[in-house]
Amino acid sequence: MDYDVIIIGSGPGGYVAAIRASQLKMKVAVIEKAELGGICLNWGCIPTKSLLKSAQVFEYLTHASDYGISVTGEVKPDFGAMIARSRSVANGMSKGIQFLFKKNNIIHIKGYGRLAGGNSVEVEDPEGKKKTYSAKHIILATGARSKELPNIKQDGEKIIGYREAMTLPEQPESMVVVGSGAIGSEFANFYQAIGTQVTLVEFLPRVVPNEDEEVSKQLERSFRKLKMKVMTDSSVESVDTSNEKCKVSIKTPKGTEIVEADIVLSAVGVTTNLEDIGLEKAGIKTEKGKVVVDDFYRTSVPGVYAIGDIVHGPALAHVASAEGIICVEKIAGREVEPLDYNNIPGCTYTNPEIASVGYTEAAARETGREIKVGKFPFTASGKASASGAKDGFIKLIFDAAYGELLGAHMIGANVTEMIAEVVVARKLETTAHEIIKAVHPHPTMSEAIMEAAAAAYGEVIHL
Repeated sequence: MDYDVIIIGSGPGGYVAAIRASQLKMKVAVIEKAELGGICLNWGCIPTKSLLKSAQVFEYLTHASDYGISVTGEVKPDFGAMIARSRSVANGMSKGIQFLFKKNNIIHIKGYGRLAGGNSVEVEDPEGKKKTYSAKHIILATGARSKELPNIKQDGEKIIGYREAMTLPEQPESMVVVGSGAIGSEFANFYQAIGTQVTLVEFLPRVVPNEDEEVSKQLERSFRKLKMKVMTDSSVESVDTSNEKCKVSIKTPKGTEIVEADIVLSAVGVTTNLEDIGLEKAGIKTEKGKVVVDDFYRTSVPGVYAIGDIVHGPALAHVASAEGIICVEKIAGREVEPLDYNNIPGCTYTNPEIASVGYTEAAARETGREIKVGKFPFTASGKASASGAKDGFIKLIFDAAYGELLGAHMIGANVTEMIAEVVVARKLETTAHEIIKAVHPHPTMSEAIMEAAAAAYGEVIHL
């Protein structure tokens, strides 16, 4: 065998699995046709957060007088510079992965990888030459791409996906964003904040539909404060791109509405990259567009594994990383436990931010348990008032019988940093009263977690 482990794909699943495998004394190679770090690092998680930070700084400057600061002269966004900064951040992170590969003696095989049967992988290099490599274990981490709807075909210019949204040559005056999940909401927020008139279209009755209903309502209020047009219970039927502006036909509960926009961004989800990677040739079982795996990511073929967006579970970078570590530790013979998919935090980096984990209130009630719900608004938080960030709240859901923390739903400034406390608390089976009695620092946004727990039990102080 050429290697102990070959990994196809270098996203947050693939590269993390590679580093952990190297730490466990395995000889590792990663096959990647594009930039190291995959979509998340180069075209997703990292560069979008850079753009959102630029928008936040712009908002700070335009509201500087709210903080007692006088800014002379016109404050305006430099769209090209924002895009350039975003690409620079992503490129720097990709170089960081190159350094980590070198540090951990991981071989990068540049090219397109396919399973070739048995313990072999065929790699087609950029010049079209093919070479076969062998390994005791092969991990598929090929990720996903922007999903296309048949009636909203992406042309890369007027109808675009998330990748083009990060590299537009100039700022559009108007944009229709189709889909209000994390990707759609983040881009809608960014463009609206820097002056593009955004229309956000969501097929379901509320924005960020996977979140708790109260979180959805708060985000919609915040978006409308930005003058964003939000259309729920609506669907894009067609897009006419024959003229200078796109004519977007939107079916709403009140009838069909035509909205004109420079750009239409399709953000209706992702599609797994399962084509042309040799699954059929290897005899690997798939189901509903995902590779079927067990709790330790073993496929139906011995010696072949799959992690990340191409398997069951939420398509999130940190999930792929956790799966990659579990997978290689199991290969190494370590004692490992399966991933608890009910304790995976989700984050959306809009303004205000959203973070959640566990059951929503509706899902908790559907289990038939008696529950206690505690909610603490940031309007009652001293730190939020001092920061000028009073939009949002913390909502905690407990099992009434045992005090078990069933779920947490947060919307507000910095909540994506605060959710980790709840994830750890749930992992350790911490009860409501233990959270209440754990002294939180004042003044902080995080003390709202303690207050929300106290609110569930009638002990809240600052409400």
